Amino acid sequence: MNKTIAVIRGDGIGPEIVNEAIKVLDAVAEKYGHTFTYDDVDMGGVAIDKWGDPLPQAMLDKCLAADSVLLGAVGGPKWEGLPGPRRPEKGLLRLRAGMGLYSNLRPAKLWPQLAAASPLKPSIVEKGIDFLVVRELISGVYFGEHKTVEQDGEKVATDVMLYSEHEIERIGRIAFETARKRRKKVTCVDKANVLDTSRLWRAVLHRIQEDYPDVEYGEMFVDNAAMQLVRDPGQFDVIVTENMFGDILSDEASMLTGTIGMIPSSSLGDGTRGMYEPIHGSAPDIAGQNKANPIGTILSAAMMLKYSFGLDAEAAAIEAAVNKALDDGLRTADMMAEGCTLASCSEMGSAITARL
Repeated sequence: MNKTIAVIRGDGIGPEIVNEAIKVLDAVAEKYGHTFTYDDVDMGGVAIDKWGDPLPQAMLDKCLAADSVLLGAVGGPKWEGLPGPRRPEKGLLRLRAGMGLYSNLRPAKLWPQLAAASPLKPSIVEKGIDFLVVRELISGVYFGEHKTVEQDGEKVATDVMLYSEHEIERIGRIAFETARKRRKKVTCVDKANVLDTSRLWRAVLHRIQEDYPDVEYGEMFVDNAAMQLVRDPGQFDVIVTENMFGDILSDEASMLTGTIGMIPSSSLGDGTRGMYEPIHGSAPDIAGQNKANPIGTILSAAMMLKYSFGLDAEAAAIEAAVNKALDDGLRTADMMAEGCTLASCSEMGSAITARL
């Protein structure tokens, strides 16, 4: 198989973690007889410094021409004072919209070797944590109108949350189809007691639920869901929710598993081309120190092989190699525990590569 991967190293620890993922991908290519070609793309702070734009059109075109996109992380304090349209995160939003990536899948899975790192009580952890947040990605309040005006002598800010039926239906069907491949349970998380958008979400999901009689369906207000994720995360299988709620809940979910550094994600649209990235940020405080945890990025590469390229065996091989490295007691600083061996970012990448 010959595939072109657009590589966005980005800012902070982005270049370090992406380099380790590429190391693993190269080993997979050699073992299984594939060819992966990498096309470097500037996005985020590095693109602002180089081009004055967080995502120049030429960079977006590179992503659209590739078979998939691998992203490290963008942003950092250096660019926080810039106006909204020029902030690094705006490049990420434009990339998602430009590629039509309306579906973000973020697994929250507790690796048994890291059970002690979870902040939850052992009595909760022992029930198991393995659920998926399916987040709508290119609509809602992040993509609505944002404005600040002077009114009666003070500033008044407005952010519009907008959803249409077709946007809800397409993400809802992904949630139901995904649940069919898991434990056949979907929970819609919303704020239908307050928001019209949430009431529309429920109406649409009620309608499409009829096409999936084999899938259990339930609903939960977002504030209750945030509490239930801490009280009993084992009750969830697939959570489907709108953009902002999904952003917040998936970050909360990641910490239940012990470290945000382990969590991958995939963003997909109607085709097979997607964008794959760890859910953590650019961690500028440790950038360039070879301390970052590359596993979230490596597992994101595994998701790319599975969901965009249809290489299930290769993806499983990466996951097994990660599992073996953890079994052997290797830990990066964010998940270090007594009796384990501290590994740098590059050492962890090399260790996983060696275990493929």
